[in-house]
Amino acid sequence: MNMLNKFKYCPVCGSSLFNISSEKSRKCGKCGFEYFVNPSSANVAFILNKDGYLLVERRKNEPAKGTFDLPGGFADMNETVEQGLMREVMEETGLEVTEVRYMFSKPNIYHYSGVDIPTLDMFFSCKVKDDSKVKANDDAAECMWIPLKEIKTELFGLNSVRSGLIDFITKISSSL
Repeated sequence: MNMLNKFKYCPVCGSSLFNISSEKSRKCGKCGFEYFVNPSSANVAFILNKDGYLLVERRKNEPAKGTFDLPGGFADMNETVEQGLMREVMEETGLEVTEVRYMFSKPNIYHYSGVDIPTLDMFFSCKVKDDSKVKANDDAAECMWIPLKEIKTELFGLNSVRSGLIDFITKISSSL
């Protein structure tokens, strides 16, 4: 369900004259307030160990519970995307990120609690302090190191991650 369909009343004045104004906004016919649905900021980490294996997680929770994923998540308020990425990697894997390098972004729709939330997923190549200390925590049911040539993108549950993996593997393969 489109997020705008969840809002029936103006959050400023409470009026029921809170109508669709465009494909990304609702505007109040009483006070004039206009609410825009903008993408939430999300982050994804590509972490390779010394053998060139990619760190992959199995999702513990919906959406896409049980499918493969990469470490990452949403940036919190008052946090940069890089800070959010470092926090998410620590929470999910126990690994301390020491270097973050932006690679690219992908738009995504994150279906959560019956609502389609638009996200902008930013992908980073990361280095970690000690990759032997990996341990599944938080949203990760399991963590594993998989050789790039054995990655099956169809096993990843989120569209943007599948697409990002294809781009990443293509980029890595062309640089070898």
